[in-house]
Amino acid sequence: MNQRALMAAAAASLMSMTFVSLPAAAQAKEKCYGIAKAGQNDCANVAGTHSCAGQSKVDMDKGEWKYVAKGTCKDLKGLSQDEAKALVKS
Repeated sequence: MNQRALMAAAAASLMSMTFVSLPAAAQAKEKCYGIAKAGQNDCANVAGTHSCAGQSKVDMDKGEWKYVAKGTCKDLKGLSQDEAKALVKS
């Protein structure tokens, strides 16, 4: 095998391992509501007043969320999506 073919095979192998491991990393996270600092939310809020990351205006807004490691939200005093929706609607 020449050097170019060997490098191409190594690069293809490395890229395929990266793509396989990405879904596992995504599964290890969960949305945690009520823990984001102002301007540090990860995406749209529960109320639907904005749809982008970094647009929260208040620290610890119950309708704003951040991704955290799965199973750590309650330790951070955060809320699940259902809990946040119930609080924002009331």
